[in-house]
Amino acid sequence: MPQASPTPITTRERLGFVRVAAVSPELVLGDVSKNVAILAREARTLAQRGCRLAVFPELSLTGYSCADLFHTTALLDASVKGLAELVHATLDLPCVLVVGLPLRVQDRLYNMAAVLAKGRLLGLVPKTFLPNSSEFYERRWFSPAHTLNVSTLRLNDEEVAIGTKLLFEVLDVPGFVLGVEICEDLWTVIPPSGHLALAGATLLANPSASTEVLGKAPYRRHLVAQQAARCLAAYVYAGAGAGESTTDVVYSGHCIVAENGVLLGETERFSFETRAIVTDVDLQHLAHDRLKSSAFRDEAGSVGFRRVTFSLGAALGGDDRLLRPISAHPFVPSAKVDRAAVCEEIFAIQATGLARRLKQARAKTAVLGLSGGLDSTLALLVMLEALKRAGMPTTAALTVTMPGFGTTTRTKGNAEQLAEALNIELRTISINDAVHQHFADIGHSATQHDATYENSQARERTQILMDLANKTGGIVVGTGDLSEAALGWCTFNGDHMSMYHVNSGVPKTLVRYLIEWCAAGPFAEKAGTILLDIADTPISPELLPLAADESLQQKTEDTVGPYELHDFFLFHFVRHGSNAEKIRWLAAQAFPGKYDDETITKWLAVFFKRFAQNQFKRSSVPDGPKVGSVALSPRGDWRMPSDYAGDLNS
Repeated sequence: MPQASPTPITTRERLGFVRVAAVSPELVLGDVSKNVAILAREARTLAQRGCRLAVFPELSLTGYSCADLFHTTALLDASVKGLAELVHATLDLPCVLVVGLPLRVQDRLYNMAAVLAKGRLLGLVPKTFLPNSSEFYERRWFSPAHTLNVSTLRLNDEEVAIGTKLLFEVLDVPGFVLGVEICEDLWTVIPPSGHLALAGATLLANPSASTEVLGKAPYRRHLVAQQAARCLAAYVYAGAGAGESTTDVVYSGHCIVAENGVLLGETERFSFETRAIVTDVDLQHLAHDRLKSSAFRDEAGSVGFRRVTFSLGAALGGDDRLLRPISAHPFVPSAKVDRAAVCEEIFAIQATGLARRLKQARAKTAVLGLSGGLDSTLALLVMLEALKRAGMPTTAALTVTMPGFGTTTRTKGNAEQLAEALNIELRTISINDAVHQHFADIGHSATQHDATYENSQARERTQILMDLANKTGGIVVGTGDLSEAALGWCTFNGDHMSMYHVNSGVPKTLVRYLIEWCAAGPFAEKAGTILLDIADTPISPELLPLAADESLQQKTEDTVGPYELHDFFLFHFVRHGSNAEKIRWLAAQAFPGKYDDETITKWLAVFFKRFAQNQFKRSSVPDGPKVGSVALSPRGDWRMPSDYAGDLNS
């Protein structure tokens, strides 16, 4: 068979992604020779797709359900011979294979996983926990791993490492360290994979032969994802398929890949043909999370573990197209989830935080500047829920609209209509005269539309809110969101300040999503149409005078860039610790056809510059609730020197 020409390492691999496969091949039960041919064929196909790891099911050389035939010399000898044939047939493939076979060691038989690559049998891992109840009776044939009393084994004329404490490290694929456990090992109280991960394994392989009964598939799926989360690892699970014996049970060929609690993909079940899930796992992301996790770092490390090191060389195939979902809006719930449940949870977090502060302060009112924009609208809706949770009447809500030089009829009108629809008090206090007086006091021309011109308005509004809160015995509810905190898009000691910043954990893309949900859900009858118009309004601080036709001259995204891009940048920088090159590359994958490389590069530079320059604002941000996995509170999630002089964009 002609071989594909090796290619240089791809950008995908250089940025930490490794392509893996969990495979349930068609099976000829008990015919090792035919199974070797099938495994070799599938391994070659997967390697040509760029796979660096292919995991096949438990006892895949023979089939799991051979029963007492495991005690026959013919089958055992054929297994050893077949393993040698498979090693030779795949010697040119730059891919690690995990296959299963029954193997005699001294006077015992073991359910063994063999790890091979580039013409070498790298190691043998015996099964630790043998199921021996219900339909499983492995103890009839196999011995558990603890009975093994050798650390190397001579097999097919080579000395091979054997044992449960083996790690397989690929030197030329960054971050690739493989650990193996087998089927039942995962279902036990303390799976071996936990120790393998603590010893350094970032990839965990499980060749399995789990039978199907009603309800077991979702449990299995959850179990794999949970173990990947506990181990801060990628977990590659390959189940035996429908070609196994159906004398008493059925096998479905369920294959699953999960990464740190997230299910990346799974195969169709109950097929007699080969099924494989091929996906890319992010080993850089896993390394970042392990560095951040004190619980992981403080556990015992690699005592007693052995590392088998080797190189694979350049991948045979595969391009830089990423075989895993990359959400363009990582803060926004997937369409697959229950939207109402997610939004209700977010509201509960925000509202409970604010209600606790209202109770602690013995507040009589909750004071909010209502502009008719996205952030103040969400803050109002949350505030109403918080008043309910705090046992306070709706009349405690005091909203204020403060029109200024750039206020549009649309936003002011929406604020007024929303307050009326929700039956809450809205006061109108123009800031024009006060700001003009302030300009006169400091000697600033009202025709000079600079930062002083804009920030004076923001600070005047905050002063009004603070003084009204003092006057009514209340607290000021802040409206600024997580995206604005990241970019520093707020006026220091203006909208930057409040008694409680209820939106501090909610990025702009999620703010819009929540308002749209409110418009279609809990507030549909009272204010659905108004909320939809607010969600559709261009984002603007409205601090510059309107044009002659009263249209906006100031749109935030024209200045700082699209919020959907900035939220994408923020998520991957803070949550995953990704560098500029990786974020640019991921953004190109997430926004194909919408933003070109030049546009992404431009706004990423703006993001990093503003993020670094505005840490001083985040360092003095008011209290507010964390909502998702990314937060920027200096008291918890993000601590950074305000005078950082490095280049985050490098």
